[in-house]
Amino acid sequence: MVSEKQKDAQKYAVFKIGEEDFGVEINSVVEILSTQKVHSIPDLPDFLSGVIAVRGQIIPLLDLRKRFAIMSSSKKELIIVIKYDNEKIGVLVDHVKEIISLGKDEITSPPAIFKGLKRKYLAGIGKKDDRVIIILNVDDLLTSEERIMLEEAEEVLVEDAGTGKTA
Repeated sequence: MVSEKQKDAQKYAVFKIGEEDFGVEINSVVEILSTQKVHSIPDLPDFLSGVIAVRGQIIPLLDLRKRFAIMSSSKKELIIVIKYDNEKIGVLVDHVKEIISLGKDEITSPPAIFKGLKRKYLAGIGKKDDRVIIILNVDDLLTSEERIMLEEAEEVLVEDAGTGKTA
């Protein structure tokens, strides 16, 4: 028998960036990849590493360590491909830990002290036993200006794909 508490629970993929645990809703995760060849694109912000090619698709790669100014504690890295505004985006993380369920009573709103830009990245703070998991708001990882910049860069890369030139 499924309890009411379990019915309200959401599943999250939990991953590490530096010493912190972050989570994204599991239904936004497409796949987890080992590192791929990253194609650099000029004039992107430093937290956008470039793009990767996955089964014929060009996917932008966002380095969350740089986005959140967190020093990596690992030499290893993985890419989590997530659904992002009807597209896919890869996020670079140190490693994926687990999939957990969090009930509504285990997630709180980000504290008011996190006002402004940093707070918009957060969907909430999860508490599981003695752990704190920062739940990311996937839809706000990029600003509209950054999205436009990426779309323009992807168009150049796709146009040059058949010519052998690199952007």
